[in-house]
Amino acid sequence: MYPVSKEYKKAISESSRSFFWTGKITTKQGKEYLFDNKDIVKGSGYISRQCSGSSEIEPGSVYAAELGISLFSNVDRYSLEDAKITLSFHLEVEDNTYEEVPMGVFYVAEANRKIKTLELKAYDAMLNLEKNFNKGLSSAFPYDFLSLLSKACHVELAQTKAEIEALTNGAELLGIYQENDIETWRDFLYYLAQALGCFSFIDREGKLRLIPYGANENKVVDSRHRYTSSFSDFVTRYTAVSSTNKKTEIAEYYSVKPDDGLTMNLGVNPLLQFGLEEKRKQIINNILTAITVVNYVPFESDTIGDPALDLGDVIKFTGGHADESKRSAITSINTKINGKQTIKCVGKNPRLANAKSKNDKNIAGLESSINENKLSIYTYVNALKIDLAAEKTSIINIEFASGDETNAEFHGEVILDVKSKSVARNIKAETTLEIGDESKVISLPVNWNEDGKTVLTAYYVLDGKEVEQFHPTETWLSGKHLLNLYYPIIEMETNELHTFEVLIELSNGTAAIEPQNAMATISGQGLGAQERWDGRITVDEEIKLIELSGLRTNILHDHVTAALITPKKEGITQNMESITMRGLMIPELYDNISFFVPIVRDVIETADKDKMVYARAYVEDDSQFKLRKNYSLSGGDIVMVDRGRAISLTIQTEPFQELTEVEILPFVTAPFVNKHKLKAKTIANTKYSKLVEEKIILESSFTDRIAGAVEEMDKGLMASFELGLDAFEKIEELEVRNG
Repeated sequence: MYPVSKEYKKAISESSRSFFWTGKITTKQGKEYLFDNKDIVKGSGYISRQCSGSSEIEPGSVYAAELGISLFSNVDRYSLEDAKITLSFHLEVEDNTYEEVPMGVFYVAEANRKIKTLELKAYDAMLNLEKNFNKGLSSAFPYDFLSLLSKACHVELAQTKAEIEALTNGAELLGIYQENDIETWRDFLYYLAQALGCFSFIDREGKLRLIPYGANENKVVDSRHRYTSSFSDFVTRYTAVSSTNKKTEIAEYYSVKPDDGLTMNLGVNPLLQFGLEEKRKQIINNILTAITVVNYVPFESDTIGDPALDLGDVIKFTGGHADESKRSAITSINTKINGKQTIKCVGKNPRLANAKSKNDKNIAGLESSINENKLSIYTYVNALKIDLAAEKTSIINIEFASGDETNAEFHGEVILDVKSKSVARNIKAETTLEIGDESKVISLPVNWNEDGKTVLTAYYVLDGKEVEQFHPTETWLSGKHLLNLYYPIIEMETNELHTFEVLIELSNGTAAIEPQNAMATISGQGLGAQERWDGRITVDEEIKLIELSGLRTNILHDHVTAALITPKKEGITQNMESITMRGLMIPELYDNISFFVPIVRDVIETADKDKMVYARAYVEDDSQFKLRKNYSLSGGDIVMVDRGRAISLTIQTEPFQELTEVEILPFVTAPFVNKHKLKAKTIANTKYSKLVEEKIILESSFTDRIAGAVEEMDKGLMASFELGLDAFEKIEELEVRNG
């Protein structure tokens, strides 16, 4: 909820209120147009926000807010392309004192001109995230990822690093699984917010904000402030999450006890695929803890409105048919300018959750990751800033595998901001003056400082061994420079794991590499994915010399005797007893170890299918592993119906996630009577049937002579006939003849 004063809360809860709306349009050229209530066409303005779909709560949602408004304005509609609109609500809290509540920052997407009015439709900065995602990113902390997103999409972050780290998994190192469906930064934000147990939106100041669902109520809405309201008879709550492990192709299930609620399906999140099994379990259990906070009653209500309400605010309803012991969270807000406000909370019924949603096993297609005729490329981009100095510093580190005997090439480009040490220069300026017959030499010292030259040396390390024959070197003055790197990697053996690292050393200066300014690739044919990570972590640490002062040592005595000794092959040995040192003060040593999550890939070939264990009925394995999409069933049980018989065939759908189409192929059956196949010509016909081409068919026309009975009436006699019409299903024409 937007922070407001106590006076505002009191005024908004009264039975009547005094308020007005204002706004401002700012074009890309900087021209401003102000508008207020009198400029807004009555009933035209609205602001729509949501953080979930129409039926279920969705962690990780990235919905954009929409503004629609019509103005009495003569502004040129062509000048409003991508113009910025800010809107504010003003409420009278005291006599002639109004408190302002900003309603958001929007950018014009569509402007339509009518005779007297201008219709505008605008969206917030969430659409700025529809930019191509940087596929070279590998791993970083959540705030570092968000900083890169902010820089790439020009969207300011609303939260500090400390606030992001306080969120669920906010301090965890996350790695991006390379085989993913991320195309834009908005797709990436969805997975990141999901991993943090949050939903994301653009706040009222136009900044990106991530918010978790809460349990503490933010506002009470009584029956006086509701026009209409509808409440569900169930409480939406989650007691389990399901997340697909891409390596094992299994939907892992995590739950709390008692597990009697809904299951949140996280799908295949590329940020939840790396690390040890215990680490993955810890991260997903943290998400489960955040999801179990959801304990809301779904509702929809038209209210007088409070523009200070935000998505995710927890509401308590009182009066009328509301249950005051329950809470609901706002997942959708539609605010009419100068009108009512519709708020909504969506959610599923836990009683409708079936066992299949909890024991679902995703059988995903297993793809071969190596093709000798296909060019494979491994990429690297630095996610953090790198400072360089006289010590060798790693700037690029790529891990890759050779699936065949092949060669590869390393290419890299690095942008460095170099600062060279200044160099002091001095010379002596001399001149000779002729004064009469005398000559005098005059000298003046001249001193100045000039920019020095920084020498950069690059070192290549292949599989842990430094390449000694080739060290690229550059000499630069201060400023920004582009470093080009190249190295051929030849004679790689089959199915080997390799690492390639670049180290930089500077003399007479320092340099800095900003995030995403070091880009490198290793490309070649026959490159495959690396084997499963074996748990090995390589850590290098350099400990400076520790000086020990005040240490008392014992004096050592020894006797030396000089003699002529004939050398022997046994050598010289001397035994010294152990020396015990007491009273030694050793300071505590602290260090931080950080490492990047390794990228893990597996190579699976159909040639080894006989060695594997998998559900062959559901997987095609002729040329590649992929899910079987078409299945055929036959047989069934014969059941009796009112007229004739039918075949009952049950299709088991439990192993499948979705059944898209059922096709019944034509089939032929022999003539039958009471389950037994009989030849039609051996069956006696009745007056209602006949034999045609060895088939028994019903008569389409029927003639019969019926004898009647004479019955006495009040006046005279009457002939009564029983026609026997109940033997026919339908009669189209009936002709009665006398005689």
